[in-house]
Amino acid sequence: MEARAQEIGRELRCMVCQNQSIEDSDADLARDLRRIVRERVVAGDDASAVMRFVHARYGDFVLLRPPFNPVTALLWAMPVIALGGGLVVIVLRRRRGLAGVDPVPLTEAEQRRLAELERGGGA
Repeated sequence: MEARAQEIGRELRCMVCQNQSIEDSDADLARDLRRIVRERVVAGDDASAVMRFVHARYGDFVLLRPPFNPVTALLWAMPVIALGGGLVVIVLRRRRGLAGVDPVPLTEAEQRRLAELERGGGA
C-alpha cells in the first residue's frame, strides 16, 4: 500500500513548493496531502479515485500533469508563449540597437588616411 501511495504522491504537486511532488516536499501542506493519500489508499480507493478525491478539493493546480482543457490551455501554452516573447524582445532590441547607433566621427588622422585611400594612395 505504501508503494501505491508514493506512486500517487509523485503525481500530485506540492502547492507550497510548486515544482515538487508531495512525496519530494518537506512542506506541512505536502505532509498533510501525503496523509490524505495514505488514508484513501488504506480505505481501499484505487489510484484514480484518490486522484479524483484530491483534485476535487484542490483543483487542477494540485496535479503535476494537469489535463488539457480550455481552463488549462494557457498553462500548457505558457512555455511556448514565453519563448516566443523572449525571441521578439531580442529581435526588437537588436533592431533598435542597430538603428539608434550614431557613427563615431573620424579623427583627423583617420580622415587624412581615408582621403589618401580615396586618392589611391594605398598602404
